[in-house]
Amino acid sequence: MSQMMTTLGFYFQYPFVRYALIVGVAVALCASLLGVVLVLKRFSYIGDGLSHIAFGAIALATALRIANQMVLVLPVTILFAVLLLRGGQRMKIKGDAALAMLSVSSLAIGYMLLNAFPATANISGGVCTTLFGSTSILTLSRGEVWLSLGLSLTVVIIFIALYHRIFSVTFDEDFATATGTRAQAYNMLIAVVIATVVALAMNLVGSLLIAALLIFPALSAMRVFRSFKGVTLCSAVVSVICALTGILVSILAGTPVGATIVIANLACFLMFTLFGLVVRRRIAA
Repeated sequence: MSQMMTTLGFYFQYPFVRYALIVGVAVALCASLLGVVLVLKRFSYIGDGLSHIAFGAIALATALRIANQMVLVLPVTILFAVLLLRGGQRMKIKGDAALAMLSVSSLAIGYMLLNAFPATANISGGVCTTLFGSTSILTLSRGEVWLSLGLSLTVVIIFIALYHRIFSVTFDEDFATATGTRAQAYNMLIAVVIATVVALAMNLVGSLLIAALLIFPALSAMRVFRSFKGVTLCSAVVSVICALTGILVSILAGTPVGATIVIANLACFLMFTLFGLVVRRRIAA
């Protein structure tokens, strides 16, 4: 244990490790809050689809040699989230089919761009980093850290301030509309916030693993809790703990950050599932 603490103390001397920990916790918290809404509204596939679109935007930013890729990735991801929500009902190709087409197209175009305009000589390494977030979280600049914290804080404030509206739109959109709530406007806001979280999470876990960061904490909490508030609070705690655990384990063991965080979430989900089964059997008995 003392050797472990000594090793962590040594690594925490470096700013990039502290930056990774701060941003990782902030992004995990935001993802857990929005993940509950996605699961309950059965929109889980949206986070995954938008992450692939974000991958294509990152590849385009790389081809254009844009230093701060968030400048392009964030607006592009938000734009597609809004277009999918507003135009989804009017397009001949509906909902999940349109999103699936955009997802695979973005991945293919992004990979072609990264091959045509590589940022480094190691093309495979660059693609792997973008897809799985293996090193990008450890290369954040101070400006990117402040931007991530600012956007994360904005997401949390929006969720808290509009908690009751989001609750009503999530559980019964028709009833919310009948009582005067502009459900479509709140759905639009949720789409924009989800796109923001996806763009932030690219540096943490990469485009292929974002869905796990959004969905696993919510599913874990639902194994034990039944109320919206209970699930939301538990999901936030689980997500932050798994992010901390994943980052610390990756530092000590030298494993990829994104994959380690997802595995920590998977382990937590399995534990909560077992705990939920035990509790329900005792109640039934």
